[in-house]
Amino acid sequence: MGDLVIGARSGAPEPDGEPVGNQGGLSAGDGEELRDAEADSETDGDAENPPRRAPRQRSFWKELPILIGIALILALVIKTFFVQAFSIPSGSMENTLQVGDRVLVDKLTPWFGSEPERGEVVVFKDPGGWLNDEPTQRSDNSFVRGVQDVFSFIGLMPSSDEKDLIKRVIAVGGDTVECQGSGPVKVNGVALDEPYIFPGNTPCGEKPFGPVNVPKGTIWVMGDHRGNSLDSRYHMDQPGGGTVPVDNVVGRAFVVAWPIGDWATLPVPETFDQKGLAAAGPLAPMTAGAALAVPAVWWVRRRRR
Repeated sequence: MGDLVIGARSGAPEPDGEPVGNQGGLSAGDGEELRDAEADSETDGDAENPPRRAPRQRSFWKELPILIGIALILALVIKTFFVQAFSIPSGSMENTLQVGDRVLVDKLTPWFGSEPERGEVVVFKDPGGWLNDEPTQRSDNSFVRGVQDVFSFIGLMPSSDEKDLIKRVIAVGGDTVECQGSGPVKVNGVALDEPYIFPGNTPCGEKPFGPVNVPKGTIWVMGDHRGNSLDSRYHMDQPGGGTVPVDNVVGRAFVVAWPIGDWATLPVPETFDQKGLAAAGPLAPMTAGAALAVPAVWWVRRRRR
């Protein structure tokens, strides 16, 4: 019996069958304890691996300046490349536009080479002498001027320093336009039906003109209030003969945005869709392209044969 005890202590082999005790040094419950310890180490961390903490959310007041900054940058980008607000300073476009109306102007399409079309209401920079160097209307209050400058810079408010005008495009480069006696206005010999003219006005107003050949790259503009608009008719003695360079056009006014009671879109009147109104016609480029395409296709087929 004593030999058995000594043999067991001296490393004698155990009998076949299930091992007695734990040869790996772990008890039956040690595996669970180890897994719990590993989980605790992931939670509590140590010197080399600090514990992970959920990120703290910034307070609203700390994020507010960032949001305002982003909003101002977006407003500036929109004003520069997409849409800008303009204020109507005079009654030259009544009753289509009233004094004080705010219109939104599309500045995007000119970036892609789009040019003004007949019937559109456009904002353009003074070609020179149209505004007769009128003084700008600025507030005497320095704080109000500062606020106006900031808001106009980002496009939320019209600038008092800008020398811009707004009129309707009547003719484009290559057209012949005229208005004799009491009218009507004719473009390339086609009479216009102008229901947008201010009530009581005649199409020519007090200034009959023409015929005028509009140079390429320019437009002929007139106000809807023909008796109260110093438009192309009144600048025929200046360089350009009363026309406005296309490069001076800021963009097309497409909607009256303010005040709410005056809200309206500014579509092109149907009279400008008349057949024969265009000097060259919208199908001219397509026709020319087709004329060139036919011999080109014939030549390619002959080469293949």
